[in-house]
Amino acid sequence: MASRQSQRRLTKEYKAIQQTPPPYITAKPNDENILEWHYIITGPPNTPFEHGQYHGLLRFPQEYPFKPPSISMITPNGRFACNTRLCLSMSDYHPDTWNPAWSVATILTGLLSFMTGEESTTGSITTSENVRRKLARDSKKWNVKENPRFVKQFPNVVQQNKEDIARAEAEAEAEAEAKKQRQLSSGRSLVTEKAIDLSQLDKLDPEDRARLLIEHERQLAVVNKTANGGASGGAPGGNSFGGFTALVGILVAAFLAAYFGIMKTS
Repeated sequence: MASRQSQRRLTKEYKAIQQTPPPYITAKPNDENILEWHYIITGPPNTPFEHGQYHGLLRFPQEYPFKPPSISMITPNGRFACNTRLCLSMSDYHPDTWNPAWSVATILTGLLSFMTGEESTTGSITTSENVRRKLARDSKKWNVKENPRFVKQFPNVVQQNKEDIARAEAEAEAEAEAKKQRQLSSGRSLVTEKAIDLSQLDKLDPEDRARLLIEHERQLAVVNKTANGGASGGAPGGNSFGGFTALVGILVAAFLAAYFGIMKTS
């Protein structure tokens, strides 16, 4: 239970932080316990945490403001271990360096500054920039689906998160469809560039004519398959029948070419 002094101080700080919130920081006390505060740090631009949403806890002692709070982070972030007390100069790890004039805003601003640096401490972890960026992209979805304390404490933010997630998924689907259409268009263009001129068939001998028809049919099959998303179109066995017919044609043409070749030499 909060003492009268800590209750009065934290109530005053809550009003102050509502009126003038620090950049990239949101914080509020638990409705059932003013000694437990929940915060959200939004990843600053030009850092691996950009667009990230990091939920954490401040737990104040009854003696606050004369003793410091514990600090922990809940959302996976790649900088701090989750649900682990952090050793910082303004945390309960260092009561000897604590200044009673510091406030919730001071504490969270210091935490944000430390987070975007690379200094090590108890509770910090080392990960690559790519890992941190991926965790930042996934943080809103994680808070909504995997973080019940976040859902309880920040219902308005949860609703905004759901809208942001739905919009991002719709944009990703639209981009995937656009990419598919670009690939389809590219495939058609490639076939068009290699299109076979069938107007010269009557000038070819039977064997070359049959080969040309087979190649033309193969190109048409590629276009149809791409247009149908890889599925076979037409009647069952249609492509097999066309290939078989062309094969018979080339065999007949080869036979005739050989026969007339023999006749010319006779």
